Amino acid sequence: MKSLYVCFPKAGQVAVCEEEVDSPQRGEILCQAECSLISIGTETYCLRGVFDKGTNWASWVRYPFRPGYSMVARVIGVGADVTGYKEGDRVLVSAPHAQYFKATVGRTSIDPIPDGITPEEGSWGALAATTQLAARRGQLELGETVGVVGLGMLGQLVTQYLRVNGARRIIVIDTVQGRLDMALAHGATHAINGFAEAALPTIKEITNGRMLDAVWDVTGHPAALAQCIELLRQRGRVILTGDTPTPSQQFLGASTLSKSISILAIHGNSSAPYFSEFTPWTHSEIVALFYDLLLQKRMRVDDLITHRHSPVEAVAVYDRLVKDRTTSIGVIFDWSLV
Repeated sequence: MKSLYVCFPKAGQVAVCEEEVDSPQRGEILCQAECSLISIGTETYCLRGVFDKGTNWASWVRYPFRPGYSMVARVIGVGADVTGYKEGDRVLVSAPHAQYFKATVGRTSIDPIPDGITPEEGSWGALAATTQLAARRGQLELGETVGVVGLGMLGQLVTQYLRVNGARRIIVIDTVQGRLDMALAHGATHAINGFAEAALPTIKEITNGRMLDAVWDVTGHPAALAQCIELLRQRGRVILTGDTPTPSQQFLGASTLSKSISILAIHGNSSAPYFSEFTPWTHSEIVALFYDLLLQKRMRVDDLITHRHSPVEAVAVYDRLVKDRTTSIGVIFDWSLV
């Protein structure tokens, strides 16, 4: 069958292409896309193609490059020797933006989507797994005062996880008022409009000089790390959640050693590879917990979706995001519009 897919033929260029997708082979499932979520920061970095040598970005992005990894689809075909999946199942798949595609069971991240979760909500599962790892990496203790710098997709989810995990104060920092308002509606207790470096006096006032126990840098901007460190108390923790493509421009700042700061980094591929009594939180368990939190109304993402598009509009969509993404949080490709 013919299938449309989104492609970056080279740095700075977007195309909607067509390919032939055949029947599933042994160990594969065939899927029809319902909706896919654009990971705005990651995908615009991949589109720009500006990376330091030796980084994860430089080794991962090879043009022509297929963006996307947050796909909700329905299984429409099952190959030989496949167990656990059947035609009609709704699944979250780590797959690029494509109308039809095959996924190899056991090699591709494929998670069931429970009843009661809409396709649009389900498409947040991949980013929700990354941000849940970030919340866990921060070693949050009940009642701590924390900060979140950068309130795009990941920052909004981190804020919600911190509320669920019992933070006393959640101070969010961004330069876009709409993002601050959204975070306040989802559990943040204080909002500061500006860059992290300008937030220091306000945080001193809010905390009576104690400063933050932990701060999540979710910006992906190389300048933010040093600024975040200044917001921490002695022996505070900074959790690097946004992966800058230019770490050569990233510095620790003046207070890292004198304040005995812990820098904790996390990547979306860092979940436990298999279940054991010592490593219970596999990717599948993390995604399942997120969906449970949605069903229990303890988290929500439906109101984080700001734009919906047909995939055939991909060229214009990415052009807008590269030029100005300040009004965008969740951007969905609705494959029913193809």
